[in-house]
Order: sequence, then structure tokens, then C-alpha cells
Amino acid sequence: MTQTRAITLNALGLYGVALVLAAAFAAQFILNELPCPLCLLQRILFAALAVGPILNIRFGPRPSHYAMSLLAAVAGAVASTRQVLLHILPGDAGYGSALLGYHYYTWALIGFIAAIILIAVVMLFDRQFKDDGAVLPPTGGAFAQIAVWLVIALTAANVATTLLECGFGACADNPVVYELLK
Repeated sequence: MTQTRAITLNALGLYGVALVLAAAFAAQFILNELPCPLCLLQRILFAALAVGPILNIRFGPRPSHYAMSLLAAVAGAVASTRQVLLHILPGDAGYGSALLGYHYYTWALIGFIAAIILIAVVMLFDRQFKDDGAVLPPTGGAFAQIAVWLVIALTAANVATTLLECGFGACADNPVVYELLK
């Protein structure tokens, strides 16, 4: 795998993270489901997962960039596993609505596990870490830059809505209103 292909794959990964963050927003605003504290933590960890690809696009692929994303994915898998285990008892309806039979935190666990596997597989191709002399814009081109700014915008929007939801204190365990708007 060349650096050019690696940057394209990193951009595709960013579009995947953007899709997850956008889907979370859709559930929040269309279905009027406010995220719980663990849900917010999982969103933060999806945003942290994007740091490695952003650095790879900006500075070129490096094992340390992938490692940062790998650590975020492991932490995300732990957080989403915690939430799955909170709602695993028989008769527990879970938190929020389900999508295709699984709650969002279960989908988050699946997403984090997929990210761990994909990052590990991509790291096996070590030719991406050598300068291949490809004529590539320093920032990966328009496709990659749109992915970077889309994730940054969705992360900033998450920060803003979290502030509205939680205010300047701890978030409610089962939020029902935006604290700063009531």
C-alpha cells in the first residue's frame, strides 16, 4: 500500500466516523433522544478515533498516528461494553430506541471493534510509511480535506449540544431536557 492509498483509506475512515456522528445527531434531533453520559463518552471517543487519520492526512502515515486511533477504539469498546452490560438483564428495555434490533451503544461496540481490526490490518502494510515520491498535495487533496473538516464540524457541534444538554454541571443520568434551554 502506498502513501497515496493510505491517505485515501484514512479519508474514507474519517467519512465513516462522520457518518456515525451524524447518525447520533439524527437520533438526538429527529427522534428527540438526548444522549446519556456514556453515550456522550462514546461520541467523544469516536471523535478521538478520528485524530489518527487526520494526522495521517496532514503529516503522512505514521505508526504513532494509528496507535492513537487504536487506543481511542479500545477505550470506546470498553465504554460501549460497559453500557451493554448495564442493560443486559432480562426485562431491561435498554436506553433509547433500537436500530435494526440493536441499541446505539451496541452498534458503537461493533463499530469500535471493527475500527480495531481495520487499524491493525492497515498497519500491516508498512510500505505506506516510506516516502513513495507520489505527487500528492501536502494535505491529501480535496477528498481528504472535506473529510477532515466534516469530522471537525460534527465534533464541534457535539461539543455545543453537550453544553446545551448538560450545562456547566454533571450530565443527568437520564436526560430529558437541555439544561441551558429550560
